[in-house]
Amino acid sequence: MFASLRSTALALGMLLGATPVLAFETTAGAAYVVDAGTGTVLLAKNPDEPLPPASMSKLMTLYMLFDALRDGRVALDEPFTVSSRARSMGGSTMFLNEQDRPTAEELIQGIIVSSGNDATVVVAEGLAGSEDAFARQMTEMAKQLGMQNSTFSNASGWPHPYQRMSVRDLGILAEHLIEEFPEYYGYFAQKEYDYKDRSPANRFNRNPLLGLGIGADGLKTGHTQEAGYGLVGSAKQGDRRVVFVLTGLDSQAARSEEAQAIVNWSFRHFVEKTVATPDAPVVQAEVWMGAQRTVGLVPPAPLNVLLPALNDKTVEAEVVYEGPINAPVKTGDQLAELVLKPEGLPEIRRPLVAAEDVPLGGFVVRMKTAANLLFDKFINAPAEAS
Repeated sequence: MFASLRSTALALGMLLGATPVLAFETTAGAAYVVDAGTGTVLLAKNPDEPLPPASMSKLMTLYMLFDALRDGRVALDEPFTVSSRARSMGGSTMFLNEQDRPTAEELIQGIIVSSGNDATVVVAEGLAGSEDAFARQMTEMAKQLGMQNSTFSNASGWPHPYQRMSVRDLGILAEHLIEEFPEYYGYFAQKEYDYKDRSPANRFNRNPLLGLGIGADGLKTGHTQEAGYGLVGSAKQGDRRVVFVLTGLDSQAARSEEAQAIVNWSFRHFVEKTVATPDAPVVQAEVWMGAQRTVGLVPPAPLNVLLPALNDKTVEAEVVYEGPINAPVKTGDQLAELVLKPEGLPEIRRPLVAAEDVPLGGFVVRMKTAANLLFDKFINAPAEAS
């Protein structure tokens, strides 16, 4: 009953005179940018609005195919059957026909590079029997991945009132593809593919960032009249990776310019810093009835955060815990939370744990603590009215 909420200011730097971070002013209808290593959201414009994703929803079809490859339901060299429905698909295609037996690997390339609508139907029918059944599976998988604003009616992104994804969901999906399937992620950087030399005019990857020397290595463009021009992209420079989503732009040129600008802004305006490590206590917390009076609080692993490049020496922070902490304490017990407030960026909350054991104090310690408590109560008791 003696515990109370306690906050301790952490001196990681002075905030006076800090240079403000200027937000990126995007012309996209919706945009989402996240630093993959730290999880810091750098930009969020209409991030949770369900929007027509066009061909960017093909990333969900690819996730379903990669998942089938992972669990052994299909193999990269396994042939798929092409139905008349798949062959009749309009828009961007691989120009498949009913006599073809494209492998899973060929379909992956046809979806990523050629943006083949026919290829997505082949995958959907091959994995689920029908595209309708596959779309229902896509919607369910999206929920499992934490995508709260995504529903699917088809595998290709063909316009439909029920085909909707938010830009945040597309960013979440991109991160899953990168992290879960590194063995297949390299296909997203492939610049050219032409199935059986049938579509020389459609053999180039539409991603405008590939080959520009800015670290771009994925993922998928999209365009319909309803959706405008969009891009789910990712770039890696050094140890940092940025994932971004743009949609609602009015031309290919605008999409290319905006995407390049966002990549440059993301890497040039922010830097990753280690602000705390397990071998250096962030603060000493008071211990009740312990063999020692305090215990050091540390992060369980090196704590890296993203900070503004022009103000990377300062960050407002505090440690929050219920104290004093009751003994005994075991090394690694989670006892507190470190709250970081980088200027211009979202608040960051990370756990702090005990750096060492603090056993229960002996008889003398407990008696001394009890005596001090009684003395404190006596000194601070209100005087009786006469």
